[in-house]
Amino acid sequence: MSIIGSSGSGKTTLLRCLNFLEQADEGQISLNGTVLWKAGEKEPSRQERLHFGLVFQSFHLFPQYTALQNVMLAPKLLLQEKKKKGLTRSERQEIEKKAKALLAQVGLQERMNSYPCQLSGGQQQRVAIARALALEPDVLCFDEPTSALDPELTREVLRVILELKEQHTTMIVVTHEMEFARRVSDWVVFMADGKIEEQGTPQQIFECSENPKIKAFLSNAIQ
Repeated sequence: MSIIGSSGSGKTTLLRCLNFLEQADEGQISLNGTVLWKAGEKEPSRQERLHFGLVFQSFHLFPQYTALQNVMLAPKLLLQEKKKKGLTRSERQEIEKKAKALLAQVGLQERMNSYPCQLSGGQQQRVAIARALALEPDVLCFDEPTSALDPELTREVLRVILELKEQHTTMIVVTHEMEFARRVSDWVVFMADGKIEEQGTPQQIFECSENPKIKAFLSNAIQ
């Protein structure tokens, strides 16, 4: 699912609410028929938060860790917290094996031991995608994953997202890449003024909508 709309329309806020980085004033969040959070009730648990993974706009990699260490960090900490003690050698090896497989999946098998400062923006974003996948979220969210990248690096990242779609990964993507949203999405949500103005298939939104706000947005976005 792609979320589109002008800057300030509420796209990133909606995504942050889904990932429990902000709390909505009203409503609820449910997944597969199970209510994970409802306004005015208790804070979501760690397990409930793990249903969603988030790839940030500006990568947010830890500069002191290699690509491999960045991907391994969250699974290690989560397992240590669950066990209430340190990890065995076999557990560390299993986490490392999985992290290497994820980096290979995003095309970075040759850069696993590189630090973020040694990677291009596109490579850093691919490490961030592998890191988000390491916790096996039900839904992987992207907050404008290409906005900080030049056209060539943008193509790198969009190619990885397309490959994830082909593997049936459930994704919510906030994006300004209209052609990508039209071509790849199963569902498109258009936001304006903090509300969902309209939603539907790519054809319904990009080709058939009579909504003047959508028409105005697309006429400026697709030139």
